[in-house]
Amino acid sequence: MHDRTLYEFAVVRLVPRVEREEFVNVGVLLYCRKQRYADLLYVLDEQRCGLLAKDIDFDQIRAHLESMKQVCLGTKAGGALAQLDQTERFRWLTAKRSTLIQCSAVHPGLCMDAKETHQELFEKFVL
Repeated sequence: MHDRTLYEFAVVRLVPRVEREEFVNVGVLLYCRKQRYADLLYVLDEQRCGLLAKDIDFDQIRAHLESMKQVCLGTKAGGALAQLDQTERFRWLTAKRSTLIQCSAVHPGLCMDAKETHQELFEKFVL
């Protein structure tokens, strides 16, 4: 029988107008050290996001989210930041920012399967 293991996650938000503090949840970052799992699941619903601002550059947002995913996964496409260890990458990605893409506070939990838990959290907070 497998033990439950600690994971951490943050909800990724699109904040089209930072000064208005309105946002749409677009993804979930999840990190589980023991299972060596770190990934970003995201979806960009243009219609829903467009309700907050009409002038969003969705290509730019998609590129930014994909860059975050590559950093999280530690691929070469993620550049120098992707070369950090998993913990450092997750901490960098979830650091507080006043930008178009922001993360919620980091929340802990216990899971049996990090990938399955990640999908459940994505469905709960984003879809």
